[in-house]
Parts: sequence; C-alpha cells; structure tokens
Amino acid sequence: MQNQFIYFVRKNAVMCIALIAAIVTGIIIPPDKEYLGYFDFRTLTCLFCVLAVVCALKNIRFFYMLARRVVQVFKNARMSVLALVYITFIGSMLIANDMALITFLPLGYLVLDSTGMKKHMAFTFIMQNIAANLGGMLTPFGNPQNLYLYSNYGIPTMEFIGIMLPPFLLAVALITLCCIVFVKAEPLSLSDEKMKLNPRRTVVYLMLFALSIVIVFRGIPYWIGLIVIPLALLKLDRRALKMVDYPLLLTFVFFFIFSGNMARIDVVRDLFSFLLQKSTLLFSILSCQVISNVPSAILLSQFTENYADLLVGVNIGGVGTLISSLASLITFRDYVRHNPGKAGSYILKFSLFNFGFLIIMTAFMMLI
Repeated sequence: MQNQFIYFVRKNAVMCIALIAAIVTGIIIPPDKEYLGYFDFRTLTCLFCVLAVVCALKNIRFFYMLARRVVQVFKNARMSVLALVYITFIGSMLIANDMALITFLPLGYLVLDSTGMKKHMAFTFIMQNIAANLGGMLTPFGNPQNLYLYSNYGIPTMEFIGIMLPPFLLAVALITLCCIVFVKAEPLSLSDEKMKLNPRRTVVYLMLFALSIVIVFRGIPYWIGLIVIPLALLKLDRRALKMVDYPLLLTFVFFFIFSGNMARIDVVRDLFSFLLQKSTLLFSILSCQVISNVPSAILLSQFTENYADLLVGVNIGGVGTLISSLASLITFRDYVRHNPGKAGSYILKFSLFNFGFLIIMTAFMMLI
C-alpha cells in the first residue's frame, strides 16, 4: 500500500504539488463564493475532449501507423531521426505536447532499437521533447498553457498564430540544424509490420477530433463536446475515457485555486505586478524553470494583461530545466525505463541542449 502511494506521488508529482499549494493558500484565503470564479470551465472541457479523443485514436494505433509509415520512407539514421522529431513536432500542434510524446516516444525507441541505433536514443528523445514543447506553441491546443491563455484572454486565433510564428520558425530551424549536425547519415532499415485500421472507428474518431478542434476555436459551445464525446466513447471505446490524463485535469483545478488565492494576497499581487511590469517575457520564462509552464501561465495571468509576452514566455520557458514542463518529465521517465543507470548522462545532455535553445530563443525574442 505504501509503495503504491509512493509510486502514485512520483508519477503525479506536479498534481500533488498543486494540491499542496491549493491547500496552503486555502488556509490563508478560506473558501468562499469567490472560489467559483477561479475556474475556467471552458479550458477544462476543451482539454478533456481533446485528451479523450486522442486516447481513442491511440487505441486503434492510428498515430503509430501514421508515424511508422512516414519513417519507413527514409533509409538512413539522420533522416529517420528527423522524421521522428518532425512527427512529434507536428503531433504536438494537433494532439498537445504531452500526448505527442506519449504517442511517439515508443516509436522512437522501436526504430532505434530494432535498427541497432540505440546510441542515438538520448539525442532523439531530447529532440522529440524539445519538438513537443516548442512545436505545440503555434496552436491554441498544442500546449495546455496555450489552451488556458487563449481562452482566458479571448485571444483572436490569427493574432495568437501571429504572436507565436517567429519563435516557432526559429525552433524549426534550430531543431533541424541539430539533427543534421549531431546524427550521421548511416544506412538503416525497419522491418515490415502489417496492421489494419478499423474504418468505422477511424472515421468516427476523426470526426470527434474535428469536433474538439471546433470547440477549441469557439465554433460551437463547449458543453456540446462534453455531451457528445463521452457518449460516443461510452459506446465505442470506454477504455479511452479511463485513459484520459485526469491528474492533468486535476492539476489545472488545483492551480486555478492556488493562483486565484495568490491574486487575493496583497503583498503577492503587488510583487508580481511589479516584476511583470519590468519584463513579462523574462519573468515568465524564469518562472517556468522553477514551477513549470502550466502553473506559471495560470498564476501570472492573474497579474498582467500583456498576454503576448506571457504567451511567448511560458512556451519558450518549457525548455530549460527538467521541471520546466511536464512533457520533459514524461520523456525523462521513458528514457530511464529503457536505459536504467544512464539518468545522469541523459540529464547532462538534456541540460546542454535545452539551455542552449532557451538562451538563443530568449535573446531572439528580446531583439525583435
């Protein structure tokens, strides 16, 4: 029982920290009717809908088959690593960074392990991680913090894309350059594996995914998705509903409480407002390195209307320390599971690449 509890806490460390933060601030600001105003129900609904449909698509191996087919087109290690990284990059724009990594990291392991190229695994996992964090920045649903800020500030879609396009293009260039420089064009091959999609479920799930995207872009009321998607999955794939990352949803709930309470503490409000006035971009980036990007977005949004710099900051800030993004912890956990005893060397390589990206992208955004 004790071991199960320790495992749960380790696996959901961010959620547990958020719960503690909510409880502590709840002592300072006792629960009252204003608590109801803390929650962004639209964000929570959109996140649930996207996660549920992605789990259903994953269960029919849709993303796995798509990614494997793309990788089979390439004939050497450099192009295959680039393909894996680009798939993760594009996937993060469509299914969110965490889900992109959960979906495509296993493919990265499979390709490198089955072709005798495990020497590239640390680099590939690190690049996939950076690609997931930075690729998701271009779309409102690419990262959880994007979904929250997009909804919280009511940012117009084209303005959102316009804000994020410069750092996105720089990220593409840097990731591509790294893959070309650090991976040689060694020949490799991947064995064939015959798989077939269920046509009916594939069509239905893609329609549900399209519905989720329409809801994110405010095309229809969010409550419609909360009715249609669970009902459809109850009929077609109940396991997908069980697989939804509920700890992530609860993390949002707890951080909504924490940030709402923090905003009602005068000394905290004055301090954060002062720091954000000095440089919203820099302070949000630094905040991510300590408390991660999702809680930084939720917390700092209480103290500034400069959503453009905040949006860029909490996306760029997703690279850096191992705790700057939940996606980074997912990648680290997966790598260590496949390569026990190599955590130290991985963290060293991870830090070198991530802080390199962080410094270059921060300098670039401060100059433009």
